[in-house]
Amino acid sequence: MGGEQLYDILVIGGGINGCGIARDAAGRGFSVVLAEMNDLASGTSSWSTKLIHGGLRYLEYYEFRLVREALMEREVLWSNAPHIIWPMRFVLPHHKGLRPAWLLRLGLFLYDHIGGRRKLPPTRTLNMRRDKAGAPLKPLFSRAFEYSDCWVNDARFVVLNARDAADRGAVVRTRTKVARARREDGQWTAELEDRVSGAVETVKARLIVNAAGPWVDEVLATALGRNSVDNVRLVQGSHIVIRKKFDDPRAYFFQNRDGRIIFAIPYEDDFTLIGTTDHDFEGDPGDVTITDPEIDYLCEAASEYFVEPVRREDIVWTYSGVRPLFDDGASKAQEATRDYVLKSEGGDGEAPLLNIFGGKITTYRRLSEAMLEKIEGFLGRKGAPWTERAPLPGGNFPADGYEAEVARLSADFSFLDKTHARRLVRLYGTDARTILGKAKSREDLGQWFGADLFECEVRHLMGREWARTAEDVLWRRTKRGLRLSKAEAATLDKYMRSAGGDASTAAAE
Repeated sequence: MGGEQLYDILVIGGGINGCGIARDAAGRGFSVVLAEMNDLASGTSSWSTKLIHGGLRYLEYYEFRLVREALMEREVLWSNAPHIIWPMRFVLPHHKGLRPAWLLRLGLFLYDHIGGRRKLPPTRTLNMRRDKAGAPLKPLFSRAFEYSDCWVNDARFVVLNARDAADRGAVVRTRTKVARARREDGQWTAELEDRVSGAVETVKARLIVNAAGPWVDEVLATALGRNSVDNVRLVQGSHIVIRKKFDDPRAYFFQNRDGRIIFAIPYEDDFTLIGTTDHDFEGDPGDVTITDPEIDYLCEAASEYFVEPVRREDIVWTYSGVRPLFDDGASKAQEATRDYVLKSEGGDGEAPLLNIFGGKITTYRRLSEAMLEKIEGFLGRKGAPWTERAPLPGGNFPADGYEAEVARLSADFSFLDKTHARRLVRLYGTDARTILGKAKSREDLGQWFGADLFECEVRHLMGREWARTAEDVLWRRTKRGLRLSKAEAATLDKYMRSAGGDASTAAAE
């Protein structure tokens, strides 16, 4: 990029909403530059509970529009990304003294029928004395309800949207902060600061989309020069990961005595993910970490259900993030709306600014379409909506075709361990073949870093997916951080630093 290049749209923020908007806009023919101050999905979008779901509990707060839209999106997103999204059944034990059975049945009936469910199986009632889902739980639960939602690899979901946006012409800049932006002659003039080199360049844009997530108000206050902003309510959510607590492929939905809920979900084959918490957060969202009370809460809440208690020593990893909910004045963090709010200003000769408050990963595509309607109101219409039936990179196989894709990859690369082949298809889908290239043996995969992580995959992540550090690879692109030792992670980091240059910059091209 040179000089003061003029783009139609400058997107601030490389989370799911920013990348989704950039992808949709580029696919319609707009020129787009996206600036993310850290790595893609390094904020809220990689700290979720990793579900594509309607939000069963949101029905209690009468969020019917949001739940319906989210339910309708489940199968759309599953079809577009069957490598990183797949169906999961959830077991909701009935707990006497909490929500009555009739209320749960009513909620699940609505869940089954208001969202256009076609492929996902419906709710059923379980006898927990007979069903194996009851085995890991205390015997006081005799009945449960089983319903459908979907799982998503959230950080990869973001990266694949960014990759598709770039393939369609968008310029994606990571480790790049919008230091300041000002209106000039009906356009925006923005200074982009490379946070690695310190270099600053100036670009012009006809319109800015502020999709900075927890930093949306900070962007308004610092980069855009507002004196007072107070639009989002920051809510901290934390999760713990423990060694596998149960063998069943189903997840659990647990009700707590305080009215909140947590999930216990099969995770990365050998682990169980438990979360989330919900409480207000103050401070820098980049510094958020799980607190001791949150760890205690999650352990105690899960132990109310499991025969084998969840103890601190069982924890192998924790993560914590901040959700930027629109401040609707709700008294409790868990009651604040998860719906998104889009606000626009400018026009009539003044460069437009569009801000995003709130939202959830499940509805990102619909949010993007709603944002494009607003963008087109300012910049004029180009292409028609197109993302509903457009697979994300690597997702060009049938929604139920994962096992067949694994079988084909294993047949064509017979030297691969079966679990390695399954992981590659789960992360990259049909693009796993691009990573493996012409390899005929394990040695052809290049340097081995630990577990099943090899040089060819790392170079792909650097060259095509903007990975620059070991953390990017181990905790956002692959989750191999759960498998590699500290020494192995240090070897990977050293390799990436020495291989940096050409590989990492190629992703933006």
